[in-house]
Amino acid sequence: MKSDMNRRMKNILLIEDEGSIADTICYALQADSFSVVWKNLGREGITYFQQHPVDLIILDVGLPDMNGFDVCKELRILTDIPIIFLTARSDEIDRVVGLEIGADDYVLKPFSPRELVARVKVRLKRSGTLPEHRTVSSAFHLDENKQRITFDDSVMDLTRYEYRLLALLLSQSERVFSREQLMQKIWDSPEHVMDRTVDAHIKTLRAKLRDIRPDADLIKTHRGMGYSIASF
Repeated sequence: MKSDMNRRMKNILLIEDEGSIADTICYALQADSFSVVWKNLGREGITYFQQHPVDLIILDVGLPDMNGFDVCKELRILTDIPIIFLTARSDEIDRVVGLEIGADDYVLKPFSPRELVARVKVRLKRSGTLPEHRTVSSAFHLDENKQRITFDDSVMDLTRYEYRLLALLLSQSERVFSREQLMQKIWDSPEHVMDRTVDAHIKTLRAKLRDIRPDADLIKTHRGMGYSIASF
């Protein structure tokens, strides 16, 4: 009974422009006690996510205002919750690209609503969802709605890219991110970013952390590999 109660509390964001498909998905999920919000534009979906708690996102690749891959990239800067792609495109390269930029699963149209619901349950079970306000370590607190990070109870004065960079490092402490990975995940136009741009932002972040705690040596350089942040 307890697991049923937990599942009823799960909030699903559906970003899909075809009304008939959206209706089918909403009906199937709601029949299985999920709460579903439907948005038919990518930008509307991103805005909704920034303002409301969401546990999983179902995302169509072919949206009228934005490519679903671009929507996924923006969402992955903000969150690690599960994202399931819906697409009529069966090319292997599209599936690979979708998974590489952060999707957790890929469902081809036409699909069985029961299968989609089953995949939603699996992803929610495998991946712990993140609340909007979370303590990512004993010293850091992340407010995803306001895009603000607190360190040792002091709000950090961060630029947009500094926030994204630090939030990504904190999302998986001790993981080494290469410069290429950081450029792809953080910057809007990674093709125009150079390695030294990443290095400069890391240097600035280190300085801002030390402004709050002089002995803070948290961001580690791994020669020839990239950067990580210490777990403590």
